[in-house]
Amino acid sequence: MVRFLDQLQPLGLLVMRLVLGVIMVGHGYPKVFGGLQHHAQFVASLGLPGWWGYLSAAAEFFGGLVVIAGLGTRIAAALIAIDLGVAIWKVHWAKGLLAQGGYQFPLALATLAFALIFFGSGPISLDWVLARRGGGGGPAPKGK
Repeated sequence: MVRFLDQLQPLGLLVMRLVLGVIMVGHGYPKVFGGLQHHAQFVASLGLPGWWGYLSAAAEFFGGLVVIAGLGTRIAAALIAIDLGVAIWKVHWAKGLLAQGGYQFPLALATLAFALIFFGSGPISLDWVLARRGGGGGPAPKGK
């Protein structure tokens, strides 16, 4: 049974990437395409530099897209984890873990991103395909 589950690890990584990526694209889309200036003002109202709002929106939308594709997954996941860490710290922390608007949901997403930093995108990804093409035909490195 364990061997069978080990063979499904690439599918598990794909599901992790798809869930994180779709949610992040969904959160970033309205910021990038319609509310970028408003988001920057909101970030500034939290006592952070307003231009961090642009980075936040980009990390959410574009980071989500590349995580879905499995291209540069570790870097994108790190940027998403930082974005979510700041959101937890500045927006959700005061509300507690389980309260409405609390930090349970961003913490769960940050945990997915954190795992992808270490596990990589897996073999069902553009990272894997590109590593195989550029690596002389051998197998891609584990976790790429």
